[in-house]
Amino acid sequence: MGKILYLECNSGISGDMTVGALLDLGADRHVLEHALGSLGVGGYHLHFGRKNVCGLDSYDFDVHLEKDGHGHSHEHGEGHEHSHEHGEGHGHSHEHVHPHEEIHEHEHSHSHEHSHSHEHPHEHSHSHGDDHGHVHRNLFDIYQIIDRLESNDHVKDLARRMFRIVAEAESKAHGLPLEQVHFHEVGAIDSIVDIISVAVCVDNLGVEDVVVSPLSEGHGHVHCQHGILPVPVPATANIASAYGLDLRLTDNDGEMVTPTGAAIAAALRTMDHLPDSCRILKIGMGAGNRVFKQANVLRAMLMETSQADKETDHGNGPGYNKDLGYDRDPAGETSRNGCSMWMMETNLDDCTGEILGFTMELLLEAGAADVWYTPIFMKKNRPAYTLSVLCRKEDREKLEDIILIHTTTIGIRQYPVTRTVLSREKMSVDMDCGQAEVKVCAYKDKRFYYPEYESVRRICRETGRDFMTVYREVQMEAQGKGL
Repeated sequence: MGKILYLECNSGISGDMTVGALLDLGADRHVLEHALGSLGVGGYHLHFGRKNVCGLDSYDFDVHLEKDGHGHSHEHGEGHEHSHEHGEGHGHSHEHVHPHEEIHEHEHSHSHEHSHSHEHPHEHSHSHGDDHGHVHRNLFDIYQIIDRLESNDHVKDLARRMFRIVAEAESKAHGLPLEQVHFHEVGAIDSIVDIISVAVCVDNLGVEDVVVSPLSEGHGHVHCQHGILPVPVPATANIASAYGLDLRLTDNDGEMVTPTGAAIAAALRTMDHLPDSCRILKIGMGAGNRVFKQANVLRAMLMETSQADKETDHGNGPGYNKDLGYDRDPAGETSRNGCSMWMMETNLDDCTGEILGFTMELLLEAGAADVWYTPIFMKKNRPAYTLSVLCRKEDREKLEDIILIHTTTIGIRQYPVTRTVLSREKMSVDMDCGQAEVKVCAYKDKRFYYPEYESVRRICRETGRDFMTVYREVQMEAQGKGL
């Protein structure tokens, strides 16, 4: 039985709403705090609390930038006068956690409404008189922050993907090359925290697939550093267009879908529709900070499909066969019986090693399932390489752009392929020097246990032991524990 996360975006979607909904579903708050603490980024504290929204008890997550003491309801509908409406007259509790310090947690109840009015350009500028919200970072500065994250590669890759989606949308909106775009909006501390928090929480919940409803969006204009922009703002519209997100326009005044929220939806979504039948395991509510006529919450449902559903669901979800044991892999393609994966190839005889390495990084970050080079000989006896890229159909255009812009090729071969993919799960085992991550694959009635390289590498460096000995010990521990 597979876990499916369903995001119901009837009030749009933003970073803080998504984190709140995932925490309400049961994502481990302490795992999140540890991960954020490892980034080495200060100047903020986290807000964890409950909030009553139209009679619904919801999780209220927020990032408060320090120095001026104001909380940032930085995500949801910040185009006009920004109001952090706490509880609408109802009581609610708060906890504030400061990173990189001794943690001070305190709860206090508010039976009154309090608001902070600031001009917030959706995610683009936080005019609080402090420097934290005005740090300009480019995409690769943010990648360096993610590299410090103490988490697994899946979390890091997902965080990079979300940031890149926003970066590409902003690049297109401003008409600048990706490497020349500096993001006060994405580089702001609160957006970094939101996106990395989503990646950590999704991984912690063990979600296999994600379905996203149409995104409800408002109308009107928002004020930002670039001027007055229409809703949906250009970055959000670019993301929706590039990733096939359905927008449902409403008569609400103001922004309901932020660029970060749209990027989260685009990066997480693996299925277009829910299966015909599934069981709801748990429901989470993430509170927004604007007041609309409907409840401003992001509802997240953790669902489970039956074995029968998985065996027959070849149209809307991941293909599965109980005998072969194949399922959707991280690239998101469906069963081996379909042609949902594509191969792109080109021969290169005049590219430097630096160009080839950089291009591979960009392709993987942009969503390619796999990238590799094969040494070949071309005309005039020139040593060369074949660049091969395995990808989803919907990713071909942006991957084409990367290859044609960053290499010297003048043409790309493309053809559909199918592949059998074993089901994959993750497990952790306790070793003498800490936890080790193990990938578990299944084929028919067999299970294979593959220790993750980073875990084995860490143990070897800490203990001075050889790689194969550590690898076998972790593998034996995992086999004994089973899954």
